[in-house]
Amino acid sequence: MSSSCIEEVSVPNDDWYRIAAELLGRAGIEINGSAPSDLRVKNPLFFKRVLQEGSLGLGESYMDGWWECERLDIFFHKVLRAGLEKQLPHHFKDTLRIAGARLFNLQSKKRAWIVGKEHYDLGNDLFSRMLDPYMQYSCGYWKEAQSLEAAQQAKLDLICRKLELEPGMRVLDIGCGWGGLAEYMARNYQVSVVGVTISAEQQKMAQARCADLDVEIRLQDYRDLHDSFDRIVSVGMFEHVGPKNYATYFEVADRNLKPNGRFLLHTIGSKVTDHNVDPWIDKYIFPNGCLPSVRHIAEASEKHFVMEDWHNFGADYDTTLMAWYERFLASWPEIADNYSERFKRMFTYYLNACAGAFRARDIQLWQVVFSRGIEHGPLNNPPPLIGGGFYFRLH
Repeated sequence: MSSSCIEEVSVPNDDWYRIAAELLGRAGIEINGSAPSDLRVKNPLFFKRVLQEGSLGLGESYMDGWWECERLDIFFHKVLRAGLEKQLPHHFKDTLRIAGARLFNLQSKKRAWIVGKEHYDLGNDLFSRMLDPYMQYSCGYWKEAQSLEAAQQAKLDLICRKLELEPGMRVLDIGCGWGGLAEYMARNYQVSVVGVTISAEQQKMAQARCADLDVEIRLQDYRDLHDSFDRIVSVGMFEHVGPKNYATYFEVADRNLKPNGRFLLHTIGSKVTDHNVDPWIDKYIFPNGCLPSVRHIAEASEKHFVMEDWHNFGADYDTTLMAWYERFLASWPEIADNYSERFKRMFTYYLNACAGAFRARDIQLWQVVFSRGIEHGPLNNPPPLIGGGFYFRLH
């Protein structure tokens, strides 16, 4: 019988339960409580597994059906707001108990790192139902939007206005995905676009989407670019570059941008400078990804560009993720035969955990505009941003 079929059990009154209950209590979360954000435990080994394995154990035990939570997004919001990931039990011997368990776990579990990831080469059947018509797998802009489609279109137009696109300009889209932004820029602003991706499947879809436009979609690593563009934009790719490649990334942008050009970077960001990656996210969602910090971006860019403005609308990612989750659940009956129930739980956990993290302001969403120094500054007509995030401009 699958572990996901285990009925709710009475929790053991042991040290692992006591430590977990104490920590969760600091965030206002009860074990087998009645609130939507409370945990309902279905396997008594849950407590030891999570304290021993941390984030990976929490995520994998959910995928295995060891616990349930009606509102995972609220659970993660509470956990991160309370800073539980950085806290230790009150009693020193309990801290030693956890440390010892993790040390033992590292030494004894020679788990082949089987990339038995519920793999992330997800089909278009899922994305085409979950995302908007422009297939934007990045944060929407919800200042005035009432729907996912409107929020994503507002994001696309926000990017175009910040870049101050003019007809005839040549634009580079680094990490162009399914070509939604390339199509939007070419169709609405009459620019010529070169998009680069390392996914043959995405290239094929983007080429079909942009077939009637002045758009070229290349299957090419961005590091091999030696060209000249009026504008460069990169949405949702920098998170996958990694700290060792930040300098190279900005060098590539510099050598491909004309002297009076602009470069817009749209990326998820971390409020701390840290090279650590959440183990569960690393294994199942974004292998080798790393969220950049303000310091990372500043240090990598300062030799090349002037930072003209820095806009944070990370709270809008919470709304975007919950909209994706709603559409994911609604479309599940149509695609369920193509995926496992464990995959459904994995993707549910991912969308809700990320929504809770953005709601807790634990992670951010930034749009940063760079130039080589524009007299009188760019953005002569910047978008009104009251209620739409925090905007920092230099001029």
